Amino acid sequence: MQIVILDDAAQVAAYGANIFAKQLLKKPASVLGLATGSTPVALYQQLIEKNKAGDISFSQATTFNLDEYLGLTGEHPQSYRYFMNEQLFNHVDIDKQNTHVPPGDAVNPLVACTEYEQKIAAAGGVDIQLLGIGRNGHIGFNEPSSGLTSRTRVKTLTKATIEDNARFFAEGEYQPHLSITMGIGTILEAKKVVLLATGASKADAVHAMVEGPLMAKCPASALQLHKDAVIIIDKAAASKLEDLEFYRHIEAENQKLQAHLATL
Repeated sequence: MQIVILDDAAQVAAYGANIFAKQLLKKPASVLGLATGSTPVALYQQLIEKNKAGDISFSQATTFNLDEYLGLTGEHPQSYRYFMNEQLFNHVDIDKQNTHVPPGDAVNPLVACTEYEQKIAAAGGVDIQLLGIGRNGHIGFNEPSSGLTSRTRVKTLTKATIEDNARFFAEGEYQPHLSITMGIGTILEAKKVVLLATGASKADAVHAMVEGPLMAKCPASALQLHKDAVIIIDKAAASKLEDLEFYRHIEAENQKLQAHLATL
């Protein structure tokens, strides 16, 4: 893992956005794995600004989102398809036919999961996958107990995740307890993974992911196995890491190496 510790959430978003911008410049027809939730919003806003300024283009890109609530149509305001349209797709030059979100209204969700895997494979796999992390260590909707080799599947949400997401639903509004999510095995096959975490509420999960053992109790700990995982966090999210200076030193040395390689 590459651990990048920054001052605040704004810097986290900017750092992450630059990674995605570089990916699109290097490979305009990139396959982007995207995420929902409050943390990626600022990153998407920066990508929109870069797109409007003509610095990057999504015209050749293909996207696959991590997950979706089972039981919601794409038109539902709380669906992740709706979220992605509002937060990114409606504002950039992407062909929406090339944007994929698991179908929450699938007649046969199990078949839909298999088809989603097939679409990712047909696109050549994900070049760069964006992730957030839940307070219980989940990535996507891979809740604690998820297998390291799991594929796209229907997953029951934990009480903690349901409670965390309840703020997005009106009182008395139906809130799904099931989802379709990329599996951990699917996520680990992405060529590069970028995880964002901000705020003190994520500190325990970040500690378990980075310094804890590889375990199903913290699904994000599976990223320890990935050859190119970048963990971008602010000081608050990093507050329970045991050796902050060590991670800062390693990142500083990495930046020196990257600067040197750029001159070759």
